[in-house]
Amino acid sequence: MIDAANTYEALFVPALFQQWAPMVADAAKIESGDRVLDIACGTGVLAREAARRTGRSDRVAALDPNAGMLAVARSLAPGIDWQDGAAEALPFPDRSFDVVVCQFGLMFFSDRDKAVREMLRVMVPGGRCAVAVWDAIENAPAFAALVGLLDHVAGRPAGDALRAPFALGERQVLATLFKGAGANSINLTTCKGAARFSNMREFVEAELRGWLPVMGVVLPEPQIDRILAEAETILARYVTADGLAFDISAHLATCRRP
Repeated sequence: MIDAANTYEALFVPALFQQWAPMVADAAKIESGDRVLDIACGTGVLAREAARRTGRSDRVAALDPNAGMLAVARSLAPGIDWQDGAAEALPFPDRSFDVVVCQFGLMFFSDRDKAVREMLRVMVPGGRCAVAVWDAIENAPAFAALVGLLDHVAGRPAGDALRAPFALGERQVLATLFKGAGANSINLTTCKGAARFSNMREFVEAELRGWLPVMGVVLPEPQIDRILAEAETILARYVTADGLAFDISAHLATCRRP
């Protein structure tokens, strides 16, 4: 699990996730002195951004159910309060935080409605929340192409593991979720970003060796070799002089606790 988390931090964070942390922090209006909770923190890229903005790591708590992710997160920022736990049952009292953030985690919660209600519960009245989820996979054609290849070579479970991050791509579903949980001042914005990997192989291996194992799918080496070989063709259009690059967009949902 730690090996997968190290791969996630070394490859995914700089290529894909780092750019979104300041955007989520801006949307949440994190300020000096705020008490902040990062839910589904992974290896902690957003929690570290929050700590920088609050000016004190001890004002930031971060939660994830994956022990490997937390081990890497603790090694990078030991001053943050890293906790093992689920979004549906946050281990914090009511009204503990001024700000709650969640970057690309909501899609994976077993009970999304309960998770959003828990976010609101631990916020102070008037507290701020910002959540990022990926846009529909149709708007990320490089991922859609790789999903098709995984379906063909490794089977539907492998493809579904890569589809999972895009499960909340429909804006209306996201709006209904927050409204149903009782949030106020709900706002949805779709933001453009870019994925940049040093080469095609790095991107595909990041998915096969970094992401799929986190989702419980470990492919045998012969399958990985075949996918890498066939990906050369299906991803050729995204190869640039600087490596592999493609557009990707995300929805940012903000709200307040009544």
